[in-house]
Amino acid sequence: MTKNYKIVTQFLRDISSETPNVETYFFVKNQISNYQLVIDITSKALKNKHVEIDTIFKFRDSKENKKKSYFEMTNVTIVKIDEKIKDKKELEKIILCDVQIKIYPDLEKSFLSLLHNSGYSDIKFEKKIDFEGLYNQRAN
Repeated sequence: MTKNYKIVTQFLRDISSETPNVETYFFVKNQISNYQLVIDITSKALKNKHVEIDTIFKFRDSKENKKKSYFEMTNVTIVKIDEKIKDKKELEKIILCDVQIKIYPDLEKSFLSLLHNSGYSDIKFEKKIDFEGLYNQRAN
């Protein structure tokens, strides 16, 4: 498969860790297994066949608790799409699958660093994300 895009640059637009107080910190530390990683991907066309892709990581409590910590990171990736790419489905696959597979290891490392530096050093993401599987599932 030939590469039909090129990553021009990427940067962290926003990074946030919010734990309002010590009681919440200890509560969350004991309940962190209820937290789930959620990834949102948005894109915006730029000039000259460039696309801005925002990959947003959120780590949040899946249960309704009054005491919560909030973690979020937004990474921006600018890609240049090959001139030959005209099909919308092919462009979607580049944005939602190909680019994500390429950048995910670095994003995961950065996000885990945020969580560890926020006092939650035991957190690991055991399950790797299958972007291709998710894309194919979405397409069907």
